[in-house]
Amino acid sequence: MKVRYDPKADILYLLIREGPVADTDEVDDDVWFEYDENGNVVGIEIWNAGENVIRKSLLEIERYTKGLEEEIKT
Repeated sequence: MKVRYDPKADILYLLIREGPVADTDEVDDDVWFEYDENGNVVGIEIWNAGENVIRKSLLEIERYTKGLEEEIKT
């Protein structure tokens, strides 16, 4: 798997496997799956990734690390 991020377009792309894309489907707001001719997912494109993925991931990491800090204090 390869991961690419375009900060100008704010698009995160996950390449699952190399090969031609036969079909694309929007599976959620700002989330697109790309399929090969057999219906297998070959790529995932996430628009507005800064808000939809990166920011949410950082907030979750922050919550997790604060929880660890509280456990260490007790």
